[in-house]
Amino acid sequence: MVPAYNERENLAPLLAEIAAALQNTPRPRSYEVIVVDDGSTDGTLEALKALRQRHPELRIIAFERNAGQTAAFAAGFRAARAPIVVTLDADLQNDPADIPNLVDTLQRTRVTAVAGYRAARRDTPWKRLQSRIANGVRNRLNGEVIRDTGCSLKAFRTDAVRDLPLFTGMHRFLPTLIKMRGGTVTEVPVGHRPRQHGVTKYGMWNRVWRSLVDAFAVRWMQRRALHYRVREEV
Repeated sequence: MVPAYNERENLAPLLAEIAAALQNTPRPRSYEVIVVDDGSTDGTLEALKALRQRHPELRIIAFERNAGQTAAFAAGFRAARAPIVVTLDADLQNDPADIPNLVDTLQRTRVTAVAGYRAARRDTPWKRLQSRIANGVRNRLNGEVIRDTGCSLKAFRTDAVRDLPLFTGMHRFLPTLIKMRGGTVTEVPVGHRPRQHGVTKYGMWNRVWRSLVDAFAVRWMQRRALHYRVREEV
C-alpha cells in the first residue's frame, strides 16, 4: 500500500520494482498494489490511470483533496483484501526488494507487525538529525524502543490495522497502537536510497514539532486505554 502526494515521476519505476521483487522471481507471489493519491496536483492520478494498462494488479484510491499520510494509510488498510499489507513510500527511497523479507519475517515469527529500520540512511545530515531527534522524542514519551518510527516500510496483518483508531499524524505510531491492542512487533533492517525525483513533504515543523504534539496524544491514549481480561462468561 503506497500513499502518494505529487510523486508522478516515481510511480512507473516504483511499480516496476515491486513487480521485480514479487513477481519476476523464482518464487512469484500474488499481490495487489493499492496507491492512494492524496490530492496530488502534479498529474499523479492521470499517471496512475495510464499505468493500469501495464499493471493490472494496481488499484487506485484518489482523495478529493490532500488529507495527509495517515488518512492515506487508513483508506488503504480498509481497502486491502490480502491478509498481509505492506506499506512503503512512493518516493523510491524505500527499496521494494525488502518486501519479501518483511513478509517472510511476519509469517515466520507470527508477530502482528514487522517494522523496517533504515540501517544506512541516504539523506542529508540535517534531515537525519531531525529524524533522530523526532524518533527519540516519540520513544521517550511513549515508552518505546522502535529504532526508526519514521520508516514507512512495514508489514502488518491486515485485520490488526484495518480498525485501528487513526488520527492525523498517527501513521508514525502504528507499532505503538498495535501494541496497545495486545499485538506484537519486531524489527528488521531495510535499505534506503536518495530521492531522485520530486521533493520531500517533511521539514522541521512536521518532522519534529508535530511529532512532539502527536507523541503527547499517543501518551494520553496509552494511559486511557482499556486493559482487561474476561475470566468467565456464563
